[in-house]
Amino acid sequence: MTSLVETCRISPPQGEVPPEVSFPATYFDIVWIAYHPIRRLIFFDYTESKSSFFETHLPNLKRSLSLTLKHFTPLAGNIIHPLNTTEKPRFRYVEGDSVSLTVSESSNDFDSLVSYGARDADQFYDYVPQMPPLKDEPEHKLVPILALQVTLFPGKGICIGFTNHHSIGDASSIVSFIKTWASICKFDGSDEELMSQDYRKHKPCFDRKLIKDPLGIDAIFWNKMRQIPIQSSTFPLPTERVRATFILDESDIRKLKDLVLSKRPSAFHLSSFVIASSYVWVNLVKSGVVIGEEVDANVDEYFIFAADARARTDPPVPTNYFGNCLCGGMVKVAHGELVGNEGVAAAAEATAGVIRNKVNNKAEALKGAENWLSDFENLGEIRTLGVSGSPKFDLYRVDYGLGKARKVEVVSLDGEKYSMSLCKWRDSETGLEVGLSLPKPRMEAFAALFQNGLRLISPT
Repeated sequence: MTSLVETCRISPPQGEVPPEVSFPATYFDIVWIAYHPIRRLIFFDYTESKSSFFETHLPNLKRSLSLTLKHFTPLAGNIIHPLNTTEKPRFRYVEGDSVSLTVSESSNDFDSLVSYGARDADQFYDYVPQMPPLKDEPEHKLVPILALQVTLFPGKGICIGFTNHHSIGDASSIVSFIKTWASICKFDGSDEELMSQDYRKHKPCFDRKLIKDPLGIDAIFWNKMRQIPIQSSTFPLPTERVRATFILDESDIRKLKDLVLSKRPSAFHLSSFVIASSYVWVNLVKSGVVIGEEVDANVDEYFIFAADARARTDPPVPTNYFGNCLCGGMVKVAHGELVGNEGVAAAAEATAGVIRNKVNNKAEALKGAENWLSDFENLGEIRTLGVSGSPKFDLYRVDYGLGKARKVEVVSLDGEKYSMSLCKWRDSETGLEVGLSLPKPRMEAFAALFQNGLRLISPT
């Protein structure tokens, strides 16, 4: 069981941040305003005594969090969500605002939680911080931005849980916060080491003026998003799902790439991302067939992914910009083609084509952005696979003074119909780790297809 130890509020150091920080949401932010929170868990081995945790490590986590918020002050604030008005949302921190930090203790099976096989998805919510409820004010609602939780598994490990509102920042931004907190914590709750580095280059930049919007896309998006009622977030329980993690090592990726090239000799841009996502996409679609799903061969299947647009805007946005700055790709392949003998090759060729012609083409990456929301509405109910995360964001190397992380879980996958997480494999710089959350029969079918498919590919 898991028991609550305390719930506290952590603020930036008093007197070291401005009394108020406020800035508007851009169209990149507004598109996520009604999206479910992003929930991540990072597990670490920790075999020191319980008293050592509560007397030394927990105070250091709190102290270092406060110092981190000195550099990421808006995360301690709220989204100002206007009601019945065309005024657009803003992010605001005022003196006294703080981040909710929950501390808990669990006697549950740590080794099972950090394993790779199928596990009941519901059990992970013991370690996921619940976002505080919305606060009502006369003309707007205050929407919390961030909540954190630290859970001790005595004699076994620690789990640090993160829940954030997507509209404050994309994965690149949130990971920069996580890494900074870890770095300060590792140096015993001091940011002197951080400041001694080339800090100006990496200091988070919240300047929304960097996002140019001559077409007024923010107003177009807000006109649609303001019609969606804003509510306090809840956990999607019971999920009726299991979670599992699958590995593609360097050899697997190479064999799959060779397979694609044998079917599509002229294929290009066959990155590890393209290969891994194509293989997962095909096996997910096939797993539906295995469990009895009937889909016409001509029905379109979609793979949707996001890409960092900082270097794709005109002018480019600095890499240390903290906020959402994403473009995306939508890959379409007919169902019959995906489940056919050349499904992986077809998926990889189509995905690589979208990356080359749309995502990596600066003239095309953000073209038609004003129509993003209406385009998705016009698609109606479609069959999609999405992806969360990227091999670029290596959370396994985040070190809170505890060493390399034992396991990373993207719990917010439970809120998606079909989505996968993707990151570097813990035990390799070149392998990839894929996380899925699916109903148990679908997961069993997928796991069999995934493993059998790799066994059937002959090395070249």
